[in-house]
Amino acid sequence: MMFGDEVVVSGIGVILPNTRTVDDFWGNISGGRSQVGPVTRFDPAEFDVPIYTAAELADFDHHPYLPELSDTHADKYSREVLVAMSAVAEARRDAGLAALDVDPRRLGVVMSSSRGPLGWWRAAILGDDSTAFADKGAMFRGLPGTPASLSAIYTRAEGLVTTVSNACVGGHQAVGIALRELQVGAADVMLVGGHEFPILAEVVRCYQALGSGVISAERDDPTRAVRPYNRDREGFALGEGSVVLCLERRAHAEARGATPYATVLGQRTLNEAGHATTMDLTGKITAGLIGELLEDVGRTPDDVDYYCAHGTATRFNDLAESRALRVLYDDREVTALPPISSNKPIYGHTFGIAGIINVAATSLMLKHQTLAPTINLTEPDPECDHDHVGEGRRPADVDLAVSMSFAFGSQTSVVALAATG
Repeated sequence: MMFGDEVVVSGIGVILPNTRTVDDFWGNISGGRSQVGPVTRFDPAEFDVPIYTAAELADFDHHPYLPELSDTHADKYSREVLVAMSAVAEARRDAGLAALDVDPRRLGVVMSSSRGPLGWWRAAILGDDSTAFADKGAMFRGLPGTPASLSAIYTRAEGLVTTVSNACVGGHQAVGIALRELQVGAADVMLVGGHEFPILAEVVRCYQALGSGVISAERDDPTRAVRPYNRDREGFALGEGSVVLCLERRAHAEARGATPYATVLGQRTLNEAGHATTMDLTGKITAGLIGELLEDVGRTPDDVDYYCAHGTATRFNDLAESRALRVLYDDREVTALPPISSNKPIYGHTFGIAGIINVAATSLMLKHQTLAPTINLTEPDPECDHDHVGEGRRPADVDLAVSMSFAFGSQTSVVALAATG
């Protein structure tokens, strides 16, 4: 059920491939501009892995985002820490949240990361980084929760600070934790986001072990590597970076004159307690979860104008989403299902950030009253042949939207957002 003050998205911080601002992010998402390119993090031939594309973050400089962080301290932190801290600082800046605007004890940070600093651990354990354990910075570089903790210190947040690690639903669950802190009155502002740097040959091997159709082996055109709902889809590309949302009690945001992007109505998650590496393919469990969330927030499925899909371009994910909508709207023709689109072709699969990217993208769609497309949809799978906004960005009247997320471990999560009045 809903309780307490309404919660809004008052700021968005984005550090993704070729994306440093909200305008960059919206331009790429709504314009269908893929940031997937040739993989350079490792040589596929050397590691004998069939992956040639990824959405890589290059040439990042933290100084413009963290001007008060001395180089002495920054030198102790890994790239992942600095990127995540920068995204937190950018979300706060985008929200116009000055130091005196919030009581530090009522400001918190919640982050999500599927694997934490895996690249640092790999280099440290294999001896590729001879300085890995040379100073006390090893403690900062090696913990998954370090980006949240150091961001809280830098931004002077004295409220709840924690990190969720639950594969691809972690981002949604981080939103849920922050939302509850705000709704029960324990906080006024929560900075909630994710950080992920999975572009490693070892990560590729994890997904390669699941068989074909999970991770894309596209070679000719990297921008077409990820093709959700398409008949010839072959899986996802890896993506990296950090995205952070500033969630705030509406009354608090209004009191300081902030202009929100969207309202976060609620979040629900469940463990299907089924198969560890797939999800319910009947559609009934996901449809039920969406229905329960909408009941929580006083809405119905007929009120939903748009679904932001998990959309990994794997067969099971595509079918699970399509079947869930068919169950939820069993009285409608397929052509009358609400539109649903995926942003995975733009930034790849970012695991712990994926749910945060979806909520950020959905917030902007509500703000701009425009639906972002699913690109690379040229020949839809017959079971997924409904409205995926395949023609490009679409002006629309959007009041209520639902973001969906699925994860290994039999996890499902949904978030409901509404346009701000």
